[in-house]
Amino acid sequence: MSPHIYTLTALQAAPLLLGQHVVRRTEDGEIRCRIVETESYGGSEDKGSHAYGGRRTARTEVMFRTGGVAYVYLIYGMYNCVNVVTAAKDDPHAVLIRAVEPLTGYDEGQMAAYRGITVKKPSDLSGGPGKLCRALRIDKSLNGCPLNDPAGPLWLEQGDLPDALDIVQAPRINISYAEEYAQLPWRFYLRGNPYVSVLDRQAQPFRLPKV
Repeated sequence: MSPHIYTLTALQAAPLLLGQHVVRRTEDGEIRCRIVETESYGGSEDKGSHAYGGRRTARTEVMFRTGGVAYVYLIYGMYNCVNVVTAAKDDPHAVLIRAVEPLTGYDEGQMAAYRGITVKKPSDLSGGPGKLCRALRIDKSLNGCPLNDPAGPLWLEQGDLPDALDIVQAPRINISYAEEYAQLPWRFYLRGNPYVSVLDRQAQPFRLPKV
């Protein structure tokens, strides 16, 4: 995957991460998935971001690092969420990975085993940030993990070319506290993909800007 993505703002990077592959190395082997849904959390001005107003704490410190590392945090005391930190040092941008699609039957089977479930529909497996982290055994031990190192436990690889994908955009999920930022269309997903966590009937087509 092009390292250039890590230098972008979260809003620029979020649609470009769609179609890219997440690889998780476990004691049972490597699991590969395609990213199918993302959310942008963009900088100190975003009221939906953990780093809004430049808030710098033990939890958010990794968001202030140079782009290209994982930001993993816990919600509700039980669900981990994994983000891709982007942009320059001291400029806190992060892209939440909301849903992934296993690339092979082996990947799906291993993910289901880690979840401890029988998959009735694809989104049950990895449609949602907490679900995908359980399916890939991602926890806070991976916070700050470099995402460009294939020798590590978690990294990203080149997948589909974003300009060949059918991308839509919609407001982010469960961030009513973000006031005027709550309804901005900063969630991106692949139209029709069964692993997407929440479908929005009002979602609009997204076209990548011409470079």
